[in-house]
Amino acid sequence: MNGLPLQGITVLEFSQYLSGPSAGLRLADLGARVIKIERPVVGEAGRKLAIKDLWVDESSLLFHTINRNKESFTANLKDPGDLILVKKLIAKADVLIHNFRPEVMGKNGLDYAAVKAINPRMIYAEISGYGKTGPWKNKPGQDLLLQSMTGLTYTTGNGNNGPVPFGISIADIMAGSQLVQGILGGLIRRQKTGTGAWIEVSLMESLLDFQFELLTTYYTTRQQPKRSHVANGQPLLSAPYGIYDTADGHIAIAMMDIHVLADTIGCSALRDFEKSEAFSKRDEIKTVLAAHLVNQHTDYWLDLLHDAGLWAMHVQNWEEMTNEEAYQALGMEQEIDVASGKKIITTRCPIRLDGKRLLSKRPAPGVGADTERIKENI
Repeated sequence: MNGLPLQGITVLEFSQYLSGPSAGLRLADLGARVIKIERPVVGEAGRKLAIKDLWVDESSLLFHTINRNKESFTANLKDPGDLILVKKLIAKADVLIHNFRPEVMGKNGLDYAAVKAINPRMIYAEISGYGKTGPWKNKPGQDLLLQSMTGLTYTTGNGNNGPVPFGISIADIMAGSQLVQGILGGLIRRQKTGTGAWIEVSLMESLLDFQFELLTTYYTTRQQPKRSHVANGQPLLSAPYGIYDTADGHIAIAMMDIHVLADTIGCSALRDFEKSEAFSKRDEIKTVLAAHLVNQHTDYWLDLLHDAGLWAMHVQNWEEMTNEEAYQALGMEQEIDVASGKKIITTRCPIRLDGKRLLSKRPAPGVGADTERIKENI
């Protein structure tokens, strides 16, 4: 696609696993040239991190999902000759991303101060686990551990359950997205002033920001928000908000007046509760509602609720979702031709630009696939 907003911008990605590479992926989707700086032979560690033990050529399927549309340059940063080449790349690049522990880049002479001395216009962007100071700075920055340490696992699942983690790497995804926001802000400021920027994001701060509603409530009351014991959807919201069993599946019901709901679905017992009790007695209300909803199929209830303009939807698995016409109309899937001649299907960039989807069939690079070509043009 012509006219992508980051065309002409070169990004050096010193990153591994998910958070840093996911940021690089989004910048590549927006038109930037993204060069992964990897270890010789083995490449970055994410190449060996398999999801469901699925592989494409010698790298994991996970690696291919977040490293498409990039180049690979191999360098041993402990080798003086390779380090000289890397510094020449830094002198010409616009953005540097890394998600290593705070001291790693410094040991190789590539911390912000050193990079700024080489290229004052550089947008230097880094992700840490817990920030670069404080007693937790050297703890492992792994997604499940961060979810656990930030209280996020007490927002999902019912109140009578133990802590429940998200089923995705939400800390990595949020931090990568926020790093991109910071980078774009740095690039805009550089366009105005000519000066570079130092962007810092941590997985912990990203998850704290993700919980802004809950934490703001906690800061005010100093009480941990409690999950519903029945059909918990969000700890701060009143009944009927949550997911319920029906005769043939499940139904998701959002916020609504409980008396209007009672009249719509013919559940007179809900009128025994005052509207003002929708939060204080939410478990009792949800218990009554749950006992009523299991008597009919999901579609039966949805027809009633939708006719009344109330917010409710099916609860679908991926097979059901991908068969929906509404899903297919989005065109979220894209096919990628990998080096082995195989094809994989993954999600596209969710952003549309000037009404067009941002698609790229360019696969993730092999380890060092672009090293010699890049050397010729340094």
